Amino acid sequence: MDHASPDERRLSFGAAATDYARLRPPYPDELVDWVLAGATRTVRDVADVGAGTGALTRSLLPRAASVTAVDPDAAMLAELGRQLPGVHRALAAAEHLPLADGSVDAVLCGAAWHWFDDVAAAAEAARVLRPGGVLGLLWHVRDDRVAWMSALTDVLDGDEGMRDAAAGERMRTRLEQVLPGAERRSRGMVVVMAPDELVALCSTYSTVLLAPDPDDVRRRIRQLLATHPDTAGRAALEVPYVVRAYRWRP
Repeated sequence: MDHASPDERRLSFGAAATDYARLRPPYPDELVDWVLAGATRTVRDVADVGAGTGALTRSLLPRAASVTAVDPDAAMLAELGRQLPGVHRALAAAEHLPLADGSVDAVLCGAAWHWFDDVAAAAEAARVLRPGGVLGLLWHVRDDRVAWMSALTDVLDGDEGMRDAAAGERMRTRLEQVLPGAERRSRGMVVVMAPDELVALCSTYSTVLLAPDPDDVRRRIRQLLATHPDTAGRAALEVPYVVRAYRWRP
């Protein structure tokens, strides 16, 4: 496992921005709609915080009149701009949002909250939300009930706390402290990928990007996919996730 600092890890993704945009999975419409339905006001203006290359931003565009994508990584925002050229972008951290008090109806974070200072990020979300607004958090978690996905997580050394049961329990504990009364919902999803695409996807994870020998990690992933009875010889893999969503009203 790498010994990079949290700041190094959360700013590591820009090095793989193109593959990140191409291969990270989308968010289920059902959960995005559920999060936004938590607002008790009409949702027109939305901030996507920790927007990365825009996977969640893309889902928000048809659901809001205005979307601002916020991220601390300039390379990730540049890729988002190439993917979604009309979106307003802001280079900033979740703990210091460049938004006025009471200026948005919803703040959403896709696969990003675990990089934030919980207390500071929650305070900033509450500051920029209008009365009746909602904070929504979403994650894709590898479904380790599937044997080969559990083996993949072993290779990746539990990347970013994304082992399903443990990740869910840790996140519930964290959020209960800063977002009292947050509601939860989850659903499964499957993404079909070629083995080489899955290797490239794993190469966008911080523990691979910052590993002492990323090529060795990729070699072990390929070996797993070539030898595990559930993946060996398959040209297309069904990659299972549990997508977890939380919504909170200040």
